[in-house]
Amino acid sequence: MVKVLKGIKKPLLITVAMLLICGLAYPLVLTGISQLIFPNQANGSLIKVDGQAVGSMLIGQDFADSRFMKCRPSAVNYNTYTQEAKESGDYAGPGSGSNNYAPTNPALVERVEADITEFLAANPSVTKEDIPTDLLTASGSGLDPHISPESASIQIPALVESTGLSEESLEAIVKKNTQGKFLGVFGEETVNVLMVNLDIANELGLLKDAD
Repeated sequence: MVKVLKGIKKPLLITVAMLLICGLAYPLVLTGISQLIFPNQANGSLIKVDGQAVGSMLIGQDFADSRFMKCRPSAVNYNTYTQEAKESGDYAGPGSGSNNYAPTNPALVERVEADITEFLAANPSVTKEDIPTDLLTASGSGLDPHISPESASIQIPALVESTGLSEESLEAIVKKNTQGKFLGVFGEETVNVLMVNLDIANELGLLKDAD
């Protein structure tokens, strides 16, 4: 018995030590460093208006108001829900992802056709063939707040009508919130829809203090 205890003493001590180091000390150190050096990013890159969080730079939203730019479709509806949906059980809780439908899936075809109809109704100057692909396809996570510059530009004529802002002002807002390729080489240029809409709201006098 003594030999058994001696045999397991060292691996037991190593296990406890690694648990404390990797499971407690390491996460606490990284959390402390991130809160010290990157507090905004560590806390979710939240955007606040009048002291209230209205969103995150990293998460898209579904904008129904015609004065605001539209994001791309989301299979998880950007994780938004009503209190009724939560109480009834229709909202299953936070999650991300896509439906993973094949191109021939009837449900995908039906959804895309409905989105095309809705978009054309809101943007009468646009033809079906001109709608950029990313406005009809969901991102892999269903949470992406970005669209392509083409998808932003094609919405500007309708936004001019609904907001009363000039085309030049809206183009400047889009340009301001356009992110270039990573290191100038990787990926594509993207436009953050939430940030565009916050700037539109600010121009319309709907916001007092945003940060």
